[in-house]
Amino acid sequence: PRALQKSITEKFNEHEFYFFKGMEQIDDKLIGEMEIFITYAEDLSPEIINRASSLKWISAMAAGIDKMPIEAIESRGILVTNARGIHAVPMSEFALGLMLSHVKRLADLKDLQRESTWNKWLPVGELCGKTLLLLGTGAIPEEIARLADAFQMKVTGVNRSGRYDGESFSDVHPIGQLNQVLPEAHIIVSVLPSTPETRGLLTYDHFKQMRSDALFINLGRGDLITIETLRRVLEDKVVGHMALDVFPAEPLDADNPLWGYSNLTITPHISSITENYLPRAFAIFEHNLDVYSGRKEDDYMNKIDLGKGY
Repeated sequence: PRALQKSITEKFNEHEFYFFKGMEQIDDKLIGEMEIFITYAEDLSPEIINRASSLKWISAMAAGIDKMPIEAIESRGILVTNARGIHAVPMSEFALGLMLSHVKRLADLKDLQRESTWNKWLPVGELCGKTLLLLGTGAIPEEIARLADAFQMKVTGVNRSGRYDGESFSDVHPIGQLNQVLPEAHIIVSVLPSTPETRGLLTYDHFKQMRSDALFINLGRGDLITIETLRRVLEDKVVGHMALDVFPAEPLDADNPLWGYSNLTITPHISSITENYLPRAFAIFEHNLDVYSGRKEDDYMNKIDLGKGY
């Protein structure tokens, strides 16, 4: 937005800023002079990294960096930061919205309205007393857990180590104990990133461990579950309902069979979308640019460990 462009160029007027709609608009000479890229992290390639001979820092305006050419970036020793943390509010609200919609059966109520049917006996549930299992314990699941606590839910988490220093989870388990905690959860929400350890992590057997009436929500990365596993779980109606905002391949084609499952709610990767997205992302960039410029004696926010992928 023009207002953000104006704000950043005025605040950091000792630097030169160039604004483009895409990498293809930048000529070779200019791309070779750039020290910093601000990007959504999906438009970079090894060839672009090689052409950007002066590049020292990539500020990703997204949380996921799985589409970036990590090897090319790492070989050059280029700093990478991301926008981790800015998604906590919109994604936690989205998760709670899906949970409430499920237990209050809003989709069924809308169907009854279309049929002009007054059904006062439609059984509806509540979140109070339910067990919520969060795959991941970072900023987003932490905020989901905090909101879920207001609904008097029991919140359990799973992460790599089982260590946790916050206050919103009842308990946290290492990923190796996943099969032990899955059967207890009424609702499972994944916000896991895409890493070598998480790709294809959830198998058909994991879903078989869940309650038959469980709600499974994935807001993290679509490659957590293979398309074959998704289809089989939906066909066999292993769990009560699935709500997916992310998929192994996006966007879904109009003829994709997934559209036809009544036990699946599809949303088009919008759980993090909010009118406050860019202002929050640029607040992180401004802090880091202060550090980069020597104007602030602090560490970079959201510095990525390229070896781990987050």
